[in-house]
Amino acid sequence: MKTVLLIRPKPHKETIGLQHVMVVEPLELEYLLGNVPEDMEKIFNIQIIDFILDKRSFREVLTEYNPCIVAFTGYNTHVNVIKDMAKEAKAFNSKLITAVGGVHAEVNRGDFQSEDMDLVLWKKGIKAFQALLRGFVKREIYNSREQWISTLQEEIDNWTQDTSFSYRPPKRSGTEEYRNHYYYMFHNPCALIKTSFGCPYQCSFCFCRVVTEDNYYTRPMQDVMEELKSIEEEEIYIVDDDFLLSEERIEGFLEGLEREKIQKRYLVYGRSDFIAEHPELMKRLKAAGLQAVIIGLESAKETDLIRYNKRTSIETNQKAIKVLQELDIEIYGTLILPMDYRTKDFNALKRWLKKMDLTFVNLQPLTPLKGTEIYGDYVEDFIEDPEAHEKWDMAHVVLKPESMSVRKYYFEIMKLYYAIVMRPKNLLRLIKKYGIRENLKMLRGSQKVSYQYLKKLLKG
Repeated sequence: MKTVLLIRPKPHKETIGLQHVMVVEPLELEYLLGNVPEDMEKIFNIQIIDFILDKRSFREVLTEYNPCIVAFTGYNTHVNVIKDMAKEAKAFNSKLITAVGGVHAEVNRGDFQSEDMDLVLWKKGIKAFQALLRGFVKREIYNSREQWISTLQEEIDNWTQDTSFSYRPPKRSGTEEYRNHYYYMFHNPCALIKTSFGCPYQCSFCFCRVVTEDNYYTRPMQDVMEELKSIEEEEIYIVDDDFLLSEERIEGFLEGLEREKIQKRYLVYGRSDFIAEHPELMKRLKAAGLQAVIIGLESAKETDLIRYNKRTSIETNQKAIKVLQELDIEIYGTLILPMDYRTKDFNALKRWLKKMDLTFVNLQPLTPLKGTEIYGDYVEDFIEDPEAHEKWDMAHVVLKPESMSVRKYYFEIMKLYYAIVMRPKNLLRLIKKYGIRENLKMLRGSQKVSYQYLKKLLKG
């Protein structure tokens, strides 16, 4: 059998990443594995290698498996890492095929163009991977290696994007050796499931909706229930761009859990307006196992919410926070920090976060990701090279602050993090709720992030 490697790379050392407090399964690679055509299963031995957890070097893995195809997945921060790995793969064996997919490739495929990357699977990722396997088997019918690769790339380029999902579920056995190490904050061990694709909202900074070209589509709820029943982990992160979107769909989800007698614990992403408007539905979700919600609060200033086209308000955010706190549902609040912030704005945000009694916040300096509608508006303000993809992680300061130095801006971010997350009141609550062991794990991770920020602060 010929070996195919599906690679999730380790983040670049420059990337200030949540990988220090969360490592989740490479669901996209498990989907590829779960949808290998039956006739191709007899030809290819397909292996998932997760370099976030795997201690072997890439060279060791290449030597062990001697693959004919190496396919990578990654986000915008992985671009240069993946291109370097493709170069290493070609140096190992110039005849093997290199390919890349994932959400960044779907929007910015040109970023992966290099002499070492044969194919960019930027449309219909699962179908494209199937076509790659079949193309490799039938490559002899072409006059040259270059011809079959260019023919396949042209075929993929001419496809229309998916607006439905009719694939088999992911094959989680492909990551069996890593599974006990997949977690998200205090959700440990944690599995992922996706029940919908895209988002109907038009937030100007959002990359997610660009991936599906503003299309939004869902999986049949019974299909979701069947997959949930197959997952061994109790902790489930529903990685929809917005799970709390449709009252009818949430009703169907709850009915499905009850009908199938599924008992799990859930982490979801949801908008504050849905939460604020549906307190009784949130209560039912809590009873069904909802443990935490990631909310894009974005700002404590109305003018910022209008600027971001968020279509919510501070009052709505506050009401949503209250609903979740009364139900003892953990809140992971994300906020975007504009470049016009002064010290007084950081202090005002700190007072609001304390007033809201929030424990977990993700403070993201405004980062216009390539492909979003705001990217072109900020080109003249870039202080980090867009080609240094590893720094565009929504944690680096990539735009010039208007009222303070870069060093000062980093300092204000660090101060704000510690003022909120490290309050004795919060630490005692977390120890009581999750225990000392889990908190020590989170503390070690947060220290690594703090160290990365400290280096940026000192470097200025």
